[in-house]
Amino acid sequence: MKFTVSEIAQMLDGTTVGNDQILIHSAAKIEEGEPGCISFLANSKYEPYIYATKSSAVIVNKDFVPKQPVTATLIYVENAYSAFTILLEEYQKRIAKGKSGVEQPSFIGDNSTVGDNIYRGAFSYIGRSCRIGNNVKIYPQVYIGEGVAIGDGCVFHPGVRIYDNTVIGNNCTIFANTVVGSDGFGFAPQSDGTYKTIPQLGNVIIEDNVSIGANATIDCATMGSTIIRKGAKLDNLVQIAHNVEVGRNTVIAAQSGVSGSTHIGEQCIIAGQVGISGHLFVANHTKIGAQSGLGKTIKKEGLSLSGSPARDLTEHLRAMAVVRRIPDLEKRLKELELNRLKAEVQIKE
Repeated sequence: MKFTVSEIAQMLDGTTVGNDQILIHSAAKIEEGEPGCISFLANSKYEPYIYATKSSAVIVNKDFVPKQPVTATLIYVENAYSAFTILLEEYQKRIAKGKSGVEQPSFIGDNSTVGDNIYRGAFSYIGRSCRIGNNVKIYPQVYIGEGVAIGDGCVFHPGVRIYDNTVIGNNCTIFANTVVGSDGFGFAPQSDGTYKTIPQLGNVIIEDNVSIGANATIDCATMGSTIIRKGAKLDNLVQIAHNVEVGRNTVIAAQSGVSGSTHIGEQCIIAGQVGISGHLFVANHTKIGAQSGLGKTIKKEGLSLSGSPARDLTEHLRAMAVVRRIPDLEKRLKELELNRLKAEVQIKE
């Protein structure tokens, strides 16, 4: 699929400097570009590459002023990083539109309905009494259980498993091998030391514009719903336990886990390998650094936390500065102790 630089600029509400009729067929890093590629420059440390790049076009911020001649056509936009993201999204949508129809073998259960322009890949399975909207792409080996409701414009990549009674909004993307609606980790200890399984009778609700990475797991609620609110983004290998609620536009990076019945607020940023205990509340706009462990409720909005246990970022950095000095402090302590002993010996003499 090819676009002229002029078409791309119109798509991004940008203005061009240079030849805007060049055809673009792919995107590339600015340092790896080739003719026919488009790149972007958003970080000043990559500026040297713009003067040597072989890319045919580069998206730049509107305040960018070249210090040397640039051979590539420049597209000036408000925010180069955001504009490049929009371009990639549009390209992906146009590629996805090419998938349509029903490949065989595939299965759809009784009383299930699907909308217009649907794609169902080979070996996909749709259970009974499902409602699936328009422009949905269901790739091969996707399993959709009974009573599932799916909105318009969703994409389910190969191997996704969606359990019974899940509700998914519009324009959601779920990547390969993710499981939505599996049983929560509910076991009641018995007097003889064994555990009795607690039935998990709830479901999962995923609102509009949610993205869930590959090999993630979202457990159904014990009762009620596990909820992923509008605009949330979950990375690969994220675990969301039963009855958790993830707020609007919150992002959770890979290998993080949220224990049962925890409520995470809106527009939070949770970095990789973060562990969050159960039955907590995390306020809006909270930021939690990588490999942190959160074991208490956060009521104040906008805090930045780090460490295990997680604490205020400034406090954590001060503590880490002290930890780095421990070997030197130990050496000085030993020297002081040695000097004290020498002084005691001299007094006795």
